[in-house]
Order: sequence, then C-alpha cells, then structure tokens
Amino acid sequence: MTFRTLPIAAAIAATLLALPASAQQTPPASADAARDALAKKEGEGDQSALLKQTLTAVDKQYSLIRRNQLAVTYDVNYAYVGEERIVTDLANGSTTLFNIENTSSHSITNTFSADYGLLDNLTGNVTLPFISRYSDNNLSNGASNSLGDMLLGARWQPFEARRDTPNLTVTSNFRLPTGRSPFKIIAGSGEATGSGVAAFTAGININKIVDPVALFGSLNYTASLPAKHLYQVNGTRILTRVQPGGTVGFGMGFAWALSYGISTTISFQEAISAGSKLRFADGLEAKTHMQTSSILNMGVGYRISPKTTVNVSVGIGLTPDSPNLTVGMNIPLNF
Repeated sequence: MTFRTLPIAAAIAATLLALPASAQQTPPASADAARDALAKKEGEGDQSALLKQTLTAVDKQYSLIRRNQLAVTYDVNYAYVGEERIVTDLANGSTTLFNIENTSSHSITNTFSADYGLLDNLTGNVTLPFISRYSDNNLSNGASNSLGDMLLGARWQPFEARRDTPNLTVTSNFRLPTGRSPFKIIAGSGEATGSGVAAFTAGININKIVDPVALFGSLNYTASLPAKHLYQVNGTRILTRVQPGGTVGFGMGFAWALSYGISTTISFQEAISAGSKLRFADGLEAKTHMQTSSILNMGVGYRISPKTTVNVSVGIGLTPDSPNLTVGMNIPLNF
C-alpha cells in the first residue's frame, strides 16, 4: 500500500516567503505464500508509495490559484530502503535452512503536475510521475524505468482565506493504476512502479499563519479497489485476487520564514494501512498484517524569484515499514 517529500510544507514555506519577514492472523500453512504475495521483493514493499498516495501531491497550495490560472510543478525525489531478513525453512520441527538475505532498493521519481483554477476556490490537478527503481538482493537484481500511477485531483477552499484565522482546504484525488503492477511481475523480470490498483483519497488540510511561523496539519483516508483476475506464482500457490485495506494518513508541522528569501520546515507524516486480503487459486484466503509508515521531514526553501521558490527536503524513516531515507526537491513554476 503507495513520494515529493514535502508538498504541504513547501506550499506553506512559499506562502511565508511572500510575506514580510517580521503502514489477522493467517493460517500457518499460508504464512509464506501470504508474505510472498506482498513481500518486499521487486523493490515494491518499501512503503514509499504508501506515503505518496496518502500524504503528498494533493494539496500544494492552501491559498488556491485564481480562476483560469495555471500552475506547473516539478518534483524529484530519491528514496532508499535497506533491510536484512532471516530466511528459514522448518521441516519435521527442525531447521533445514538458515540464511541472512540483504535487500536494498533505490528509487528516483520525477513528477510533473499541473494545477488549473476552475474557480477562485476550486482547483483541478493532474499528476504524472516517472519512476526509476533498482533493487538488489542475494538472489537477483533488476531495474525498471516506467510511468508511475497517475493522479486526478481537486482542492476546494470552502471559506475565504484570512490571515488571522485557520484556513481549511478539502482535498480529493483518484489514482489510476498506470504504473507497472507488483501483482503482475514475475521474479527477476524487473521492478514495480505502481500500486496495481485504483484508489480514491479524501481529506482535509488546515493551516494558520502566526507571522513569521505557519502551523499546518492534514488528515485523509484512502480506499482502494481490488486487483482481480491475477495469475502470479507465489511459492507453491497462485495469487488471483488482492483487496488492499484502507489507509488513514495524517501529518503536522510548521514552516518558519527566516528572512524574505529563506524559510525552513519541519513536519511529521504517518500512514496506517489495514491488512490486505489475499485469495489464491486453490481457494485459500489469507490476510496480511497492518502496516505503519512514518517519516520525519526537514526542509529549506529558497526564493529565487517572486513566483518561484525552490524547496529541498530530507526525510528519515521512523518505522520498519518506512523508507530509510528520502531526499526531495520541489520547484513550482506559476504562469
């Protein structure tokens, strides 16, 4: 269940710079098959995608662009995931295999997004990511360069933005499974670049400017459609259907304008996903465990022109289901 690491904070930072400086149990016989079905093979299970779909790219601006105006944004993000797993095989109550498997995954995501002002308080958004992913483990390695999952979204500001009161934005987006599905990958044939399922996310964002600091927070929920008619071999079983669990995401942080041209941001993001339901060709059904992904982000914004602020951020994973490290850059270009 699945980065632009600090789109919310980046938008707040840009706003400040415009002001004066003042992540059930499964039957024992199916444990390995269930785990393999959504395992971190093919570099897919690093949860960076989970953070992306729940906490990013849906609200880059709190004071929405005006009607008929266009805003284009380019983001580049690098994410690293490294893990060490102990692999064992039990037969007749004794261990017949004991192996330590090292796995690492590197992902670079180039994202282009366009926002268009439908009304003064309603903005439409299209997001198109291009993903390069490399995974290396004891048995194999591989790389993929492909389109990721496209997002179609909208942001609505029900109340006029006021400096002395909290500002509220309602967000929504629909994710199209245009990337390479992890459920259709054959081991050794490359890396997944998408989630494999369509999903809808709805949420709210709140921010309040207390010059020279802006406080912000977000809360959202993601529901995914099932992946059907699959035929993926996992050990001795064939995976035929996956129903991802719902995801609750939230974040909070602040941005501080150090001067007219420099700002800094600190934010915390977390996404909690219910287990996914798996179905196999032999009729077996299983469910994965709940996953929790958390990241602490730190960023700096530099205003290079009245309309352009470059934001650079670094994120540190706080849970086993999170990327170990993320580095991102955001460049909004308004026309």
